[in-house]
Amino acid sequence: MFKKIVIAADSFKGSITSGRFAEVCRQAIAGILPDCEVVKIPLGDGGEGTIDALTEAWGGDLRRVTVSDPLMRPVEAVYGISADGSTAIMEMARASGLPLLDDYERNPMLTTTRGTGEMIADALRQGCSKILIGIGGSATNDGGMGMLGALGATFLDAGGKAVDGPGRGCDLSRVASIDLSGLDPLVAQAGITVACDVDSPFCGPLGAARVFAGQKGADSAMVDALDLGMAYYSKALTRARGIDIRDMPGAGAAGGLGGALAAALGAKLMPGIDMVLEAVDFDRRIAGADLIITGEGRIDCQTLMGKTPFGVLSAARRRHIPVVALGGSVEYSEALNRAGFAGVFSIQSSPISLCEALDPETACRNLENTVTELVRLMNLH
Repeated sequence: MFKKIVIAADSFKGSITSGRFAEVCRQAIAGILPDCEVVKIPLGDGGEGTIDALTEAWGGDLRRVTVSDPLMRPVEAVYGISADGSTAIMEMARASGLPLLDDYERNPMLTTTRGTGEMIADALRQGCSKILIGIGGSATNDGGMGMLGALGATFLDAGGKAVDGPGRGCDLSRVASIDLSGLDPLVAQAGITVACDVDSPFCGPLGAARVFAGQKGADSAMVDALDLGMAYYSKALTRARGIDIRDMPGAGAAGGLGGALAAALGAKLMPGIDMVLEAVDFDRRIAGADLIITGEGRIDCQTLMGKTPFGVLSAARRRHIPVVALGGSVEYSEALNRAGFAGVFSIQSSPISLCEALDPETACRNLENTVTELVRLMNLH
């Protein structure tokens, strides 16, 4: 007889939020096992949906603030604050992401992370002493220059004159030194953790510009210019903080934002799902569980590359707790079973169109039916 079941899934993008997934599962379990303790832990992997998941998990609120988009236009960015006001959870893409630009506007020579810095500054002014930030989906390759500028850093050229502008990719090669003495004093007191699922170094053949700038609108000449600029700029960062980030894994994430956060602000870079599991105190909360139900919209070979279900599985295996994964669609279930899942199931009961599958009412009904049958079957053993 199951005494404790944990529900810990990512959202089914475009269909069910992670919080709704947990509640539907709870209701289904209660119908079969009314005395079973059900622990709901909405999750995300540092990308889209993480703000909503963690804010709900903490009983917090969403905050809206107007910041600069990648081209310095005003845009409303949303981030979450925990119920006790101590922790902010944000995604840099809400302020400096590629989705904020039309295709013809994509140009990492001209885009900036200044809005991300403005979002961080707002959280500090709200009294947050911890900041968790996912840095996927950036439209930028400014080495975090815009972000640091928004927090009070000053950039100087070889002649000692201030480098004007918001801090863009085209400005990197002009930076000879960085003065961090003007940084917002609240930054020094804050603990910053970065969800970073990219191992790219700051510059070089596998660096930010060479690997990712093309996806952000750069042509080959721009890529060359950006990589040279990043190498030049990295020397200024090293002189300012004594930390050489050129070959640091993850420093090239979000066009070098990862490196700037780590070197200038002392941030800790870690895989997104690890950041989230640590934030929700996952290991402690799953203690004594008989079963964990996890999932995401599409379960396939990428699930084993740091996605939410695999992070849940890794934590559960340390406590010898079986994990079942549910998805809107499932591929490579044999490989997933070999990885350690007790079972991997699609919630679809019959062939339906993608439009029908994504309908929240349909998805919730299918999820409830699947969990009901799953728990009924597993409870027999």
